[in-house]
Amino acid sequence: MTDVLDELYQTVLNRKSEKKEGSYTCYLFEQGLDKILKKCGEECSEVIIAAKNKNNSETVLEISDLLYHLTVLMVNEGITPEDIKAELEKRSKKQGNLKKFHVVDKNT
Repeated sequence: MTDVLDELYQTVLNRKSEKKEGSYTCYLFEQGLDKILKKCGEECSEVIIAAKNKNNSETVLEISDLLYHLTVLMVNEGITPEDIKAELEKRSKKQGNLKKFHVVDKNT
């Protein structure tokens, strides 16, 4: 079974190479990196607001939008799902990597 995120990546990759009239994905590629990054930022903010408002159905929609726009960014920058999976796999093997924070003594 093919992973839905892999399928999304392949669809976005196809849109980059095969221009399709009326395609929002093609529009993003035509507009370039600045537009793609702006949309990633907007969607990230919308995820934060939906989650803060404790609206799970809206949060799911916004996370889906964010994942789509991040996928467009990945294709634009030549980053593959395998690149991301390899990094996540590497990170999953780390243990005890909690950063130590500087403690300030407010009494001195």
